[in-house]
Amino acid sequence: MCKGLASLPTCCLERAKELKARLGSILQKANWNLSSCKIAQNKPTLEECLRWKQSFEKLLSSKYGLCAFTAFLVSEFSEENIAFYFACEDYRNTKSTGKLSAKAHKIYDEFIGSDAPREINIDHETRDITRANMLELSSSCFDLAQHKIYMLMAKDCYPRFLRSPAYRDLVCQAKPSTKATKQQEKKA
Repeated sequence: MCKGLASLPTCCLERAKELKARLGSILQKANWNLSSCKIAQNKPTLEECLRWKQSFEKLLSSKYGLCAFTAFLVSEFSEENIAFYFACEDYRNTKSTGKLSAKAHKIYDEFIGSDAPREINIDHETRDITRANMLELSSSCFDLAQHKIYMLMAKDCYPRFLRSPAYRDLVCQAKPSTKATKQQEKKA
């Protein structure tokens, strides 16, 4: 370490390291917003947008909903949650046992380890259980951590997304589906 950095207090070095990791992950990613989504040309219908309010699962099962939610998480600097969730889904669905080890270590190093650039917010006990699971890999070794992050998103991020200007704008700009429009014309 150079002499200049050695003279700084440890807390400053820790903060600089944290900022470097966060900036690195931002610079590595494409600029996430709705216009950068490949499906942005196909705007969701009003019915689809309103369906997202019914449950978190319905939001995640919609390609446009997932893109909108991810863009929201990026704007709040918490996109590591959805990235971790889907990395775990990919890991769980991996059929090749040869690939499990590499994927598990990549997920652990990126999201859970002490120097993880995209560290997720899990409690110490969950982190310890996941670390222990890494000793004997199985398709379920991240299940507890994934569940915790899912619940965090469902109880915290999802309600904030539904109250956000981004979601309200989507609902305001969405047009009813042609099927719904035809049904309304028949009633009139």
